Amino acid sequence: MSQQDQQDRNLPASERKIRKAREEGQVARSRMLGHFLIVAAGLALMTAGAGKMSGWMQEILASGLRFAVADVASGAQMGERLSVAALKFLWVVLPIGVIMTFVTVGGSLASGGWNWTMKPLSPKFSKLNPITGLPRIVSKDQLMEALKACGMALLIGSIGGAYLYQKIGAFQNALSMALPAAVAELSQLLLGGLGLMLLALGVVALIDIPLQRHKLMKQLKMSHQEAKQEHKESEGNQEVKAKMRARMREAANRRMMAAVPRADLVVMNPTHYAVALKYEEGKMAAPRVVAKGADLLAMQIRDLARDHKVPVLQAPMLARALYAHAEVDREIPMALYSAVAQVLAYVYQLRAAMAGRGSMPGALPELNVPVELDPHHGKTLSDDDNDDNNNDREETA
Repeated sequence: MSQQDQQDRNLPASERKIRKAREEGQVARSRMLGHFLIVAAGLALMTAGAGKMSGWMQEILASGLRFAVADVASGAQMGERLSVAALKFLWVVLPIGVIMTFVTVGGSLASGGWNWTMKPLSPKFSKLNPITGLPRIVSKDQLMEALKACGMALLIGSIGGAYLYQKIGAFQNALSMALPAAVAELSQLLLGGLGLMLLALGVVALIDIPLQRHKLMKQLKMSHQEAKQEHKESEGNQEVKAKMRARMREAANRRMMAAVPRADLVVMNPTHYAVALKYEEGKMAAPRVVAKGADLLAMQIRDLARDHKVPVLQAPMLARALYAHAEVDREIPMALYSAVAQVLAYVYQLRAAMAGRGSMPGALPELNVPVELDPHHGKTLSDDDNDDNNNDREETA
């Protein structure tokens, strides 16, 4: 990564990028925590089982030092004795190794959590190229890791050297003791030294855990272009979505306009809203909205209705209420049943009169439209709406 790219990455990593990094095996894990837990487990095992382990080691050592002259002359006998001693020693060391393995895994889980992925094991031939790998070797991160390891070794070495210098007399005295007493003395000295190292490792681990997390978050920082690209990938291309929505609206409008010629009537005000209604007695529980529109679409519904001789009635309050509260291909709200029934009755009388089966009805009666359903109730109405409210006129195709 170039210096310019690092400078451009000033945005915190998103949850999506962090999740993707975990899938690729990038997890903040502290090696120092693992070292601390291993030393702590070893110290605990030695403290808890020092007596028994000391007895085992003494038995193995004593058994190995007791042999007959004939055994020395026979290579097979000495090999067999060596195998037995090695097996006994293995039974002492193997449980410790198993416990240490579980401690190591637990330390890794404690710092970075469980993360099962096979991607880090997939072959990457680019890493075999020494030319491309050289910048990684001499990078700032590798230099910091090397300095940290050197500092850790220096710290542990200094503590160990100071402890040995302070206890040099005790180690010398152990040489003159009997074997059991010498082993017990050396065990105590060893536990004391490990305790000091454990304390130092604990302090370093407490510093290293947040440091590793900070380092990973810094590596995963995003540039503005990456954040923008991720937003597009997660949310989808807005231009494509807008085109899809426009096509869906066009398709819905085509289906809606195709239903206007089969409507029973169109309710509208002169310039703003138009709602086409249809009712089939015995098939529908209530009148159904087959089309609705505002402004230009309202004018298209009106013109299409006139071309197919569908009655067009001007009832501004009812048109506004239906447009605001009724959905296409759905029945009208129950609160508008009375007003729509009045309009349908008027249309049926009008059709009967035009067919010579009755007298021509008068003006459309005042409709029972709840004012709370009128979206313009309490607002300043336009001149057209005021004229419509004062004069509900009917128009027939």
